[in-house]
Amino acid sequence: MSRWRGLLWWLAALPSLPLAVPLAILARRTALRLAPAAGPRRGVVGADLPGEPLRLLLLGESTVVGVGAGCLQHALVGCLAQALAARHGRPVLWRACGENGIRVTQACERLLPQVLDDHVDLALLLFGVNDTTGFTSMRRWQSSLTRVTDELAAGGARVAFCGVPPLQHFTALPWLLRRLLGARAALLDARLRQVAERSGAGYYPLRLRFSAAYLALDGFHPSSLGYSVWAQSLAAELSLSPIPVPALAAL
Repeated sequence: MSRWRGLLWWLAALPSLPLAVPLAILARRTALRLAPAAGPRRGVVGADLPGEPLRLLLLGESTVVGVGAGCLQHALVGCLAQALAARHGRPVLWRACGENGIRVTQACERLLPQVLDDHVDLALLLFGVNDTTGFTSMRRWQSSLTRVTDELAAGGARVAFCGVPPLQHFTALPWLLRRLLGARAALLDARLRQVAERSGAGYYPLRLRFSAAYLALDGFHPSSLGYSVWAQSLAAELSLSPIPVPALAAL
């Protein structure tokens, strides 16, 4: 069924390509490019709290490295670490391993080797925007997501995915591109849900209002306030329990 949906997307998109391609080129040339957030990409929150530290890893694209925020403490990883420490009353050792513009297949080669030797309790994976705009095939998308999940889970991590952001709400994009890419993002998100379900990983859709206050100046990334709101919703939903044995056995 998902394969047919992908074909239908292409059939619907083809007539609009003569207009969409120049719009995409113009949007790329005129887009405001923000740097990753400043600061070290490892840290600890709640060091004075009792209990065993929670080892948190964020792996993925530009939101992992805090594009849109001034520093990582005010980006998703820092806000999430703070929220988890407060909610669970234990220290959080966090690490952000990401790259602006990266796709999940590239992350398998460039990012995954950097973290496999780490002891990780919870690995939160954030991919999809660059795979949407780069038209990653559904087969490559699924196989790469599965590889990342399997390798992190084999090391004992509880793996969770953030849903693919809804690009139809990205104000930096012209209306036609928002419609086309939003539909494409929904297809990738549906496949991501399937991967999460089959592997026993968590899945958490992006719960963020796409208003000016929650977006950075580029209209593409969350602002510091947006990251904070997003982190609070994630902290309330994230499961810290181990991956169920039957799910691992089925991989």
